[in-house]
Amino acid sequence: MTAQLGDTFAALADPTRLAIVETLTRGDATINELTDQSTLTQQSISKHVKVLEDAGLVTRTRIGTSRPCHLEVHRLDAAQQWLAGRRDEWIARHDRLSEHLSSIVEQGKGHG
Repeated sequence: MTAQLGDTFAALADPTRLAIVETLTRGDATINELTDQSTLTQQSISKHVKVLEDAGLVTRTRIGTSRPCHLEVHRLDAAQQWLAGRRDEWIARHDRLSEHLSSIVEQGKGHG
């Protein structure tokens, strides 16, 4: 599970791949269709799609001569669940840090 999450987050860390995922949330698209929505070349888009495929975020099927890309939403769900599971911990850490910094500021006011 950890390796899959690492692959997912690494793939999503690139703005171009994130844009491709965003496009695929609206429906399947071919490399040509993805290229039409980008300033990048078809070869560049293909390389980005390959990274998304390797991470398990995208699959490609064959329909006649077309090979549409399909977003594997369950992989995004797994990442979202992992993040949600840590959200409360991160909020608690942030709150503790905020309280600590506030106490430092208050201590500084008493000495000034």
